[in-house]
Amino acid sequence: MNYVVLILGMALITWVIRAAVFMLGDRLVFPPLVRTALGFVPVTVLTAIIVPMAVSPHGVEAELTWRNPQLVGALAAILVSALTRRPLLTIAVGLTVFFVWQCVVLK
Repeated sequence: MNYVVLILGMALITWVIRAAVFMLGDRLVFPPLVRTALGFVPVTVLTAIIVPMAVSPHGVEAELTWRNPQLVGALAAILVSALTRRPLLTIAVGLTVFFVWQCVVLK
């Protein structure tokens, strides 16, 4: 299949869904269970993106060792997030641990 047609088709479907929600506006009311489930979508999508990069940074196989700076930084971020619930602090600590681990500990 032609990739251009595939991409344009996906873009059209995305646009139609978003336009329908936008145009229906106040008339569209989700049940409480659906609203609760939609609240978990960002966390789920970010987890699906981040975990494979942290566990397998080179895309070949899992690197579950202390020599994997992505994994060490992610674990530090998880710990800070669990203890403080502050997103900016979590990002700062995760990035700091990643760069320090990569530049100082592994060299």
